[in-house]
Amino acid sequence: MPSEKEIKIIQQAVIYELRRLIKKSGKNYTNEELCDLLDTIAEAKDQE
Repeated sequence: MPSEKEIKIIQQAVIYELRRLIKKSGKNYTNEELCDLLDTIAEAKDQE
């Protein structure tokens, strides 16, 4: 079981990964589009 410190590091890594994906797309997202994108990514990760 990861420690609280390890969990925080993992959470920060996930945020950074999402930021890079969004920035790399070169698109300006609305809040709704961003939420839909995050839902899609979360669903894809669940299937891994």
